Formats: sequence, C-alpha cells, structure tokens
Amino acid sequence: MQVILLEKIQKLGDLGDLANVKSGYARNFLIPQGKVKPATAANKAEFETIRAELETKQAITLKTAEEKAQAMADLVCTIQANAGEGGKLFGSINAADITKSLATSGFEVEKRDINMPEAIRFVGEYEVSVSLYTDIMINIKVVVEASNNEE
Repeated sequence: MQVILLEKIQKLGDLGDLANVKSGYARNFLIPQGKVKPATAANKAEFETIRAELETKQAITLKTAEEKAQAMADLVCTIQANAGEGGKLFGSINAADITKSLATSGFEVEKRDINMPEAIRFVGEYEVSVSLYTDIMINIKVVVEASNNEE
C-alpha cells in the first residue's frame, strides 16, 4: 500500500515522501495515529495545500526536542530501590520507573521513548538512551541506590 507521510517516520522517510508499507501496518497503526494518508490523487492534492502547515509544525517539534536534549545533557537520574546483600534488587528498575524519576526532575518523557537493553536488577550506574524525536537520541545516567528502609 502506498502512503503519503505526514511526518518524519524513522525507517520510512521524511514529511511528504511516498512510502510503500504493508496494508495492515498502514490501516491498523499509521492511519489511525495520523502519521500517513493513503496515496490517492485527492489526498495528494490535499497534502500540497497543508504541506507548509505540517512543515512548520515539524520544525517547532524538532526545536523543542533539541532544547530538551540540551537541558537533559548532563542529567543524572537517581532511583532508590530496596536491595538485598550484594546489591541485588528486590524486583527491577524498568522504563516506567525511569519515566517517573524524570518527571520529578521536570522532564516529561514517554515510557516507549526510553531504550533499555534489559531491566536493571542490581545497584549501580547505568547508561540509558532516550529518544526525544526521530533523529534526536540522548544518553542519560541512571544511578540505582539501595534505600535505607529497615523494617
């Protein structure tokens, strides 16, 4: 199925490009999310009328993401967790925990934008990448400390 991209999508193309995708991917994900339109003659004509508006919207989003990346450049995310002897955590630290910690620091990030190879299960320092926009990735340091809750 051929579609017109209404925004930059990683691995598919840039705003206004025509891309061939599987019909299920287009119908079930891309079209309901408002990321693409089917490449019909009417949609191509409509796209040309709203192209400037979409380009300005994309430029604003990109600028916001770049500013957020500069603000998060030297961010250290500290998380307190219950740990046993040897630094092994009771449970694990995942993307949701990092999202909460970033929110308390004043940075709103979606859980799906945090890229972790696996859940954190030990006390220590870890590097985690955060995707702020299609091309903007930033690495943040996550420090997991054992909490002092003695019960």
